[in-house]
Amino acid sequence: MKIFKFGGASVKDAKGVKNLASILLGYQDNLVIVVSAMGKTTNALETLTKYYFSGNSEGINKEMNTLRSYHFQITDELFDNPQHPVRHEIEADFEILESRLSHSPSLEYDYEYDQIVSLGEIFSTKIVSAYLNFKGILNQWMDIRHGLRTDATWREANIDGGLSSELISEQFNFEKTHKYVTQGFIGATLTDQTTTLGREGSDFTAAVIANFLNAESVTIWKDVPGIMNADPNKFDKTQKLDMLSYREAVEMTYYGAKVIHPKTMKPLVEKDIPLYVRSFLKPGENGSVICRIDHVMNYVPVFITKEDLILITISPIDFSFIAEESISKIYTLFAQYRIKVNLVQQSAMNFSVAIDRPERGFEKLITELKRRFVVYYNEGLELMTIRYYNEDVIREMTGTRTVFVAQRTRTTARFLMK
Repeated sequence: MKIFKFGGASVKDAKGVKNLASILLGYQDNLVIVVSAMGKTTNALETLTKYYFSGNSEGINKEMNTLRSYHFQITDELFDNPQHPVRHEIEADFEILESRLSHSPSLEYDYEYDQIVSLGEIFSTKIVSAYLNFKGILNQWMDIRHGLRTDATWREANIDGGLSSELISEQFNFEKTHKYVTQGFIGATLTDQTTTLGREGSDFTAAVIANFLNAESVTIWKDVPGIMNADPNKFDKTQKLDMLSYREAVEMTYYGAKVIHPKTMKPLVEKDIPLYVRSFLKPGENGSVICRIDHVMNYVPVFITKEDLILITISPIDFSFIAEESISKIYTLFAQYRIKVNLVQQSAMNFSVAIDRPERGFEKLITELKRRFVVYYNEGLELMTIRYYNEDVIREMTGTRTVFVAQRTRTTARFLMK
């Protein structure tokens, strides 16, 4: 039994859904097919959530009409019958969403986010499942929320492994079908409130299902030939990495490589399940594999960039040292505001951190910090991480740019630059 995961780019239009079906025709295995929201649907639903909270009814109507038209255009191109039952199902889901948006939101933005943004995966999987059945690739649509149970940490839910394992093993039993289509990214609490697992969380979903079902492998189908040593949209002369160890993959995702979700590796390592990254554009090619490797690998330099970072430099007001007590207070605030820290540097009197720009609350965070510390910050920075660096590569990548923070270990060099 194998797990296939198809991201939004692979099902962004009717042509993509048809291509997904053609890929599946080559496999007679028992499959769980995890599908993300179509194209940029998640971004659109995030915008819709912001309009909802700001009371922008004009924006809500515009975004709803765009989403409706987008999904119905895909269904119209996929099915001979413009009144195919799946169109009515999607319309019913839109009506439920419309009804929700007609009422005032609660005071919990992240809760409302999960209830709205999660619908992207519901739309996409219903359409994909219906098309596969239409083409004779028999499958059963499954609502992953009935099996993947989480706590109520909205937008970053933690999975209840014991209960979820039991429920998913019952749900995906392959007694009546060889193929299931289900959602990534979403789960539900014990009281059936929808949760999400964090952006790009569909990879993590696929890995968790693989762990629970003792799958043979996980394959993530992407628009690249495999795992590259740099983002081909930003770098020339990129190279494909044919094989990576679990540890190397964890390091790369931690530093910001977007090829897979950072949490994906742990469930796979526990059961020694290999992860393949292959191209849905060229499904006949081998791609890359992440697996257990016990010998030393000789990797080419790997380049990972993160943009729009903020460097915050914090100093004690009373001219004292930066001590553990001060750092503890700083991290408590970061946790409160869900701040993602990418890089840390400390001197006697300065504590500097590079953070992702938060969606909300940055000004409040700075105000809170200024009550206890002297605070300076620089915005719009880029963090360049180079794995397996050499001096020539560093000179080429940094050039004449202003470097705010530089760090090196045996294998990794990191530069926060303007």
